[in-house]
Amino acid sequence: MALDQAFDYRGDVTVELAKGQVIEGYVFDRRADVPCPYIRVMATRNGRRVSIAYDQITAVSFTGRDTAEGKSWEAWVKKYKQKKAHGEAANLHPESLD
Repeated sequence: MALDQAFDYRGDVTVELAKGQVIEGYVFDRRADVPCPYIRVMATRNGRRVSIAYDQITAVSFTGRDTAEGKSWEAWVKKYKQKKAHGEAANLHPESLD
């Protein structure tokens, strides 16, 4: 389901609502196990937290960059091993997400 993917996405999404409103922001919470399921979004424009009922959502687009893309533990270990194999200094400090 697109809302599950939006919750797992580490970037901004654009949510289109049935009333024609569009909200862009980061999906930081979801409640699918309640009588009226909803997501919570931190709006990009003003930083406000908005609750949006599932039945009001007509579309979800993944519009922001996933800030953690390619920065998994496995990717970090692979880079670390490659640097060590080439005799380069490999550090244990994480990369910046920016």
